[in-house]
Amino acid sequence: MSEKEKTEGQIKKDELFYSKKSAFELRSPEELGEAKEYAEGYRKFIDAAKNEREAVVYVSALLRDAGYKEYRLGDKIKPGDRLYLNNRNKSLIAIKAGTGKIDDGVRIIASHIDSPRLDLKPNPLYESDGIAYFKTHYYGGIRKYQWATIPLALHGIVRKTDGETVDVRLGDEPGDPVLCITDLLPHLAKDQNQKPLNQAFTGEGLNLLCGSSPYFESDGKITEADDKVKLNIMIALNEKYGIKEADFLSAELFAVPAQNCVDVGLDRWLMGAYGHDDRVCAYPSVTALIDSGDTEKTSIIVLADKEEVGSDGVAGMQSSMLLDLISELASNLGGNSNVIRVNSKCLSADVTVCFDPMYPEVSEKKNSALLHCGIGLTKYTGAGGKGATNDCPAEFLAEVRKVFDDAGVVWQTGELGKVDQGGGGTVAKFIANRNIDTVDVGVPVLSMHAPFELISKLDLYEAHRAFLAFLKY
Repeated sequence: MSEKEKTEGQIKKDELFYSKKSAFELRSPEELGEAKEYAEGYRKFIDAAKNEREAVVYVSALLRDAGYKEYRLGDKIKPGDRLYLNNRNKSLIAIKAGTGKIDDGVRIIASHIDSPRLDLKPNPLYESDGIAYFKTHYYGGIRKYQWATIPLALHGIVRKTDGETVDVRLGDEPGDPVLCITDLLPHLAKDQNQKPLNQAFTGEGLNLLCGSSPYFESDGKITEADDKVKLNIMIALNEKYGIKEADFLSAELFAVPAQNCVDVGLDRWLMGAYGHDDRVCAYPSVTALIDSGDTEKTSIIVLADKEEVGSDGVAGMQSSMLLDLISELASNLGGNSNVIRVNSKCLSADVTVCFDPMYPEVSEKKNSALLHCGIGLTKYTGAGGKGATNDCPAEFLAEVRKVFDDAGVVWQTGELGKVDQGGGGTVAKFIANRNIDTVDVGVPVLSMHAPFELISKLDLYEAHRAFLAFLKY
């Protein structure tokens, strides 16, 4: 219907009502092509970065290629500097020092680069009835049944007492063996089927099958030593990585899905992969920083670890690293760290729940993010009566709305499901607690926290556009 054909009421409705629109309706064919092209860069990142350490390595290379130099606390900072701080190889902060007064505040985008997974226990390898297994301790909020009977890869590092670090990445390349967790056949699952879903699979039962053949002596005979299969696996690990069983005590080894990112759907507008939460927000925050050019305001991109388990520890958002960095900026650029923080603005860039038509009963559609409708803007997260959340002040929320609207960003409201259905949190509250205005924004995700999550290429691209607009305003 043309504008001339609309009635007065229809025109007023268009002016006054809020409605979500798909980016397919709002973007030109050329822009849709740009979104697909942008997604290919993200595909390379998400395949290469299946844990936080790998993400730090990948992003560090992107930043160096863009002219950023490695920075350590205590180094000098001057206006115009492009720097990145590698925090123990597990988190990263990128800094672009602006040309304006540092006391006017900084622009911060904070996301996390850890994802739910299965961590190997400190003493993981054992043998039972001729099969070798790795014991695991799950990390973050997983639905345990989703991790059984899928191919799993082993990623991480082993740090030996002589100071050598051994990188482990096994199961992703063609020809690599994979690990897996076995499950019952349906013929014998009568008792298991009677159990609630959260009890049918236990944490202690998520053991990775890693071998099944004994060690053969040089004369071709099976060894008479105990734990023949475990010995064979340990010898294989020693030959490949030069490690002994005691080295597992100082290792960080993670079982993650072996499958890489693929297009989902015949139209190829969805991407399925492990770890979209939250690397799908981390990547566009970095590309936005690189593309933002010179700005008056100083920009900080935080890629944090440990969000999935509470953001504790030296690499988590609750550490003092961001505060320490702001203090360094104040010292070097002639400012007051307290003043800087009160004038700073932050986007807590974490994924949001995408409305799933297969499970409409858990979401309130009017306040849920929809697929292909752009980045989700979420005033609060938390659970129940807004417990454990940053509830963004209306003034800052309106400010972000204007930034996005002025830049033509496709954005929408989002919320984490129906009231009292459940809920969740982000790093937003930890930043807001530092006296920094903060709001949650993020890409909508289907099957969040599953080993195979889905996102829209359009929503991914709108995240990049949103972050770029925020850094430049």
